[in-house]
Amino acid sequence: MSADAAPTSPTAAEADRQARRGFLFAASAFGLWGFLPVFLKLVSHIPAVEVVAHRILWSIPIAGAVLLALGRTADIKVALRSPRTLGMAALTAALISVNWGIYVWAIAVDRTVEAALGYYINPLMSVALGAIVLKERLSRPQVAAIGLATIAVLVLTVEAGGLPWISLALASSFAVYGFLRKTLPIGPSQGFFLEILILSVPSLAYVLWLAMRGEGHFTPSEPGNMLLLILCGPATAVPLMLYGFGAKLLRITTIGLMQYTAPTMVFLIAVFIFHEPFSTWKLVAFVLIWIALAVYSWSMFSRRAGSVKST
Repeated sequence: MSADAAPTSPTAAEADRQARRGFLFAASAFGLWGFLPVFLKLVSHIPAVEVVAHRILWSIPIAGAVLLALGRTADIKVALRSPRTLGMAALTAALISVNWGIYVWAIAVDRTVEAALGYYINPLMSVALGAIVLKERLSRPQVAAIGLATIAVLVLTVEAGGLPWISLALASSFAVYGFLRKTLPIGPSQGFFLEILILSVPSLAYVLWLAMRGEGHFTPSEPGNMLLLILCGPATAVPLMLYGFGAKLLRITTIGLMQYTAPTMVFLIAVFIFHEPFSTWKLVAFVLIWIALAVYSWSMFSRRAGSVKST
């Protein structure tokens, strides 16, 4: 640095430090999500509903410890006294549990490629949801991106002889979840804890019911399964927490582009590690989706650059 260079202002330095922290948090979250199918393959012999129940139950201690560390337990007490908040949290909890169940099942039955496609479609589904429900006006690039994604879905429908329901179910459930999640008047960590707290009641009842029938996999006679089911907690809670922290510190355009990291890793794992079939038509559909996401991302950056110049 030259002697006459202006020193970085404390505000700029702090913003840069927060951006680096946010990037580290978000990158860690998407990396963990990207490798999640490898872990889920290890529990593929266990029914998906049982796996999801343990994901919920073993997430509670981690989420609770984070809230205690952050001193945010008072927010949960307030939420528990609000019927409206509890009702919305129950709805978002139901949506995310359905999303988790489909995803776990898809990995177990060797349909990981379709799961990856679902999370590629998700941001475009969110844009379409905003246009339909909130009457948001779409830009031409956004319309083009949604159109390309629709063509990709049609290609897969013709190839398979039916709608790619796994991809569409994952994309739509997570898009609606994200849409409704914004209505919860509490932070991401508190909201996640509240959701799994609500889900813990039916989850615990289901696990106990399986144990009484002798059909559960969480038994001392199967220590390997017990360990795997316990690890479902951190595999679920840790990336969600990291994502919540990262999203607070990063621009929406940055986090929007980073979200493609996870489905890309899932796609590569499905094809090159799980060796799932990947036909020419699937390749055509994925290329259309990748082009759609490139157009959509370009529109996000262009809009962001335009708003910065105008200020």
